[in-house]
Amino acid sequence: MENIFSHYAANESLYTTIVSPVCEKHGLTYMEFTVLMFLANNPQFDTASDIVKYRHLTKSHVSMSIRSLENKGLLKGQHHEPNRRTIHLTVLDAAAKIVSDGRAAQQSYGKILFSGFSDFEYNQLTSFMKRIDENISNHIKLIQNR
Repeated sequence: MENIFSHYAANESLYTTIVSPVCEKHGLTYMEFTVLMFLANNPQFDTASDIVKYRHLTKSHVSMSIRSLENKGLLKGQHHEPNRRTIHLTVLDAAAKIVSDGRAAQQSYGKILFSGFSDFEYNQLTSFMKRIDENISNHIKLIQNR
């Protein structure tokens, strides 16, 4: 079987190329941008652990980026009752322009990826990716239940 995932490096390179101007414009590192956009786009996942888990980033990089974003006045961390150990992160209004520019860059990236796809092809691809995600989840559950 041909390696259908061989495009990942090129994909990451394209994404980095597209979002780098946003990072430069707003004085953010790529990691800070990644953390900020994850929180802005996924408000249901608002902890450092969530970022590490879902973005597959190292704890140390996430922690440093969160600290830096807090120092820049773009993020706020606070404890919620009853669990006082977990810090929940909120994107502050001061980050609105960055988030807006970031989402525009992400949309440009998406347009490039799916250029030339018909609606049918796009929907078919989405369906296939959901099946792959289900296969992965089911396999992980099997391994964990052993």
